Amino acid sequence: MHLEGKAAIVTGGGRGIGRAIAKKLASEGAAVLVASRSAKEIEAVATEIQKAGGRAKAVAANVSQEAECEKIVRAARDAFGAIHILINNAGILGPVAPAEGTTPAQWNEVVGINLTSAFLMSRLVVPEMYERGSGAIVNISSVAAKNAFPMNSAYAAAKAGLLGLTRTLAAEGARKGVRVNAILPGPTGDTNMWQELAGHLGPGSAHVTEGILQGRLQNTEEIAAAALFLVSDQASAITGQTLNVDGGMAFY
Repeated sequence: MHLEGKAAIVTGGGRGIGRAIAKKLASEGAAVLVASRSAKEIEAVATEIQKAGGRAKAVAANVSQEAECEKIVRAARDAFGAIHILINNAGILGPVAPAEGTTPAQWNEVVGINLTSAFLMSRLVVPEMYERGSGAIVNISSVAAKNAFPMNSAYAAAKAGLLGLTRTLAAEGARKGVRVNAILPGPTGDTNMWQELAGHLGPGSAHVTEGILQGRLQNTEEIAAAALFLVSDQASAITGQTLNVDGGMAFY
């Protein structure tokens, strides 16, 4: 198994992409701490992993808060002894509204959960990774960070900010054995976020695939497979990169 002996933290791991990634990493031997605000969801994921013979722990926390991130990291170290992998996946869509219709409170909430959380979690785990001389971080961004879509200013700005954070952390950690990359999913049909967005788009949601070369939505297993590759030794020469997993929507 590619991740035998490794321990990972997956934020936003109770459903959708986070759940798929947590299960994928565990299936390859990693011990996984699953975190999100919903205790019920993450406990279900941890139970699934354990029943399949893996190691998992669930910690309910709001990753936009520094103290809550510290709680997650402490729990991971207490449970598994070390942290080798961090998946910054926590995110919310936020208001589907024009910029002038987005309140400062909504903006701050979206940026806090989608972007600040990744900064808070990363700064807590990289010292250990630097000392050990190894580690991998994957930030889950979005095709919205590169392509122009209306009605999502806070979400797009936060996801674009993740790309800047990814490159900076990669530059800082490259000579210390730590790799940092980002995945940019396209519209992912088997997620609550897509269902929420499709509800806002109404009949227009049916036309989204017209802008995708493959002509279809992505699924969570495809995103999880990309995450597994990036944190494994098979990607040992890959850092500071943004990987579009979008069926052909963005081309840089």
